[in-house]
Amino acid sequence: MLKTNKDRVVEMFLACKPGMPRVGLGWRVDHQGKPFLLPGIGGITLNVEVGDSAFGLAGDHIEPGVSCTANAEKPNDFPNNSLQILSCVGNEAKIVSGEAKGETGTVIGHHGGSEHIIVDFPRPVKEKMTYDDKIQVRAKGQGLALTDYPGIKLFNLDPDLLEKMKITETGKGTLRVPVTTKVPAACMGSGVGRAHVGAGDYDVMTSDPDTVKKFNLDQMRFGDFVALMDHDNSYGRAFVQGAVSIGIVVHSNCLLAGHGPGISTLMTCPESLIEPVIEPDANIGALLGIGKG
Repeated sequence: MLKTNKDRVVEMFLACKPGMPRVGLGWRVDHQGKPFLLPGIGGITLNVEVGDSAFGLAGDHIEPGVSCTANAEKPNDFPNNSLQILSCVGNEAKIVSGEAKGETGTVIGHHGGSEHIIVDFPRPVKEKMTYDDKIQVRAKGQGLALTDYPGIKLFNLDPDLLEKMKITETGKGTLRVPVTTKVPAACMGSGVGRAHVGAGDYDVMTSDPDTVKKFNLDQMRFGDFVALMDHDNSYGRAFVQGAVSIGIVVHSNCLLAGHGPGISTLMTCPESLIEPVIEPDANIGALLGIGKG
């Protein structure tokens, strides 16, 4: 088992609630110049969950499960920034009010610059929820570190989930990490250059059909662990040859130029210390028994 500082990671409760879908007035225009009017970011999404394909939906930036915010009026300020930065993938989220009180879900990632987190709940639970429900997240993970691999940084990752990711040591100072997809650096778009990876995501561009087919990008599912090749997220999202970042798919494919499936960062290194290994079942649903897992 990988050695970590798990025993020193701080655990605390955070509060949030489901956020209404955000839809702009008027038409939007896709990367081919075609106008569209479709569902998008936010909401209690009933028929989309972890394990479903991130492609083929009649929507743009669709999020599986329930999109949660601490204060929709202050997306980049307290307390929303605390919810984004301290919530980690794999954290438990418990409904503490309303008809679904007592039911639990799982944080699967962040979306937007500092806007909201996404929580997977079973559909029968979502059917009982309202936008007034209160949700309590058992936050732990920021500050988690690999004791024997200081060159690899961890972000947004629950310690218990890390232990279930089937990561193995090579004996050569590197780690093998199961992923479903290896994304070439040239495909990383919206979000590149952001100086902070403890919140939000960045997108795999899917506007070039030949590249999508070559790298099987259209096989990605919500909750998949994927490798972003030649990308270092240590101190922001940047192209660095030889770097590898591991992330999780948090929103659907997109029609807008520069956008596509959204990836929240989990692991990163500025040099080749991570060896991605293709494993079709490398999905949070399969590891935690949620969604289609």
